[in-house]
Amino acid sequence: MEAEVGRKEAEEMEVEPKTGVSFPAKLPDGKRLCATGLRRRKLLAIGINVYAFGMYVNVDAGLKELLKAKLGEKPSKELYEAVIDGDVGFVVRLVIVFGGLTVGLVRKTFDEGLGGSLKKLTGGQKNEELVNSVMGAAKDGTKLPPGSVIEIARLPGQVLQTKVKDELVSEVESKLLCRAFFHMYLGDDPFDKEAKDRFGRTLVSSFSSIG
Repeated sequence: MEAEVGRKEAEEMEVEPKTGVSFPAKLPDGKRLCATGLRRRKLLAIGINVYAFGMYVNVDAGLKELLKAKLGEKPSKELYEAVIDGDVGFVVRLVIVFGGLTVGLVRKTFDEGLGGSLKKLTGGQKNEELVNSVMGAAKDGTKLPPGSVIEIARLPGQVLQTKVKDELVSEVESKLLCRAFFHMYLGDDPFDKEAKDRFGRTLVSSFSSIG
């Protein structure tokens, strides 16, 4: 019976409404999907959908204890900052929706978004070495057709791990890099504000059921 429940949970999916991309409700390691969203950017003055994303965390008593001083009836700025800054297991799964994308173009997108996030956190320093480290050894010419998955995770000890199509391309130990990356999704100017708000509401409602 327990095996059947486990299979059912593994098969549950949530659809990002703007793109129709499906995300598993849980990852194999137990992290729970808290929100889905969409990354858009302008190309030749035209807004394009680059990728859909899902944000996953371990919603458990340990995380509740870490964030207990920040919890209220509604998600607060302090709650988001605690998740961004803390050594919290966090995964952002990116699913490519734009045709013709390559690793090189994703690297350029990170150069803009992540570089800007680093500047905000450091008072103007972009730190190109850190930005370039995210895609690591991935070859710029590698094609990423729609449906390709890039998974970026914070591991214990403030290590940012990147996998491209299930292949490990980098592991970088840097609290600043971890903060800057997750700041793009949960900071004061997120890629998708609706996704940030939904993430916060999911955490608050989930913790209310944890003793």
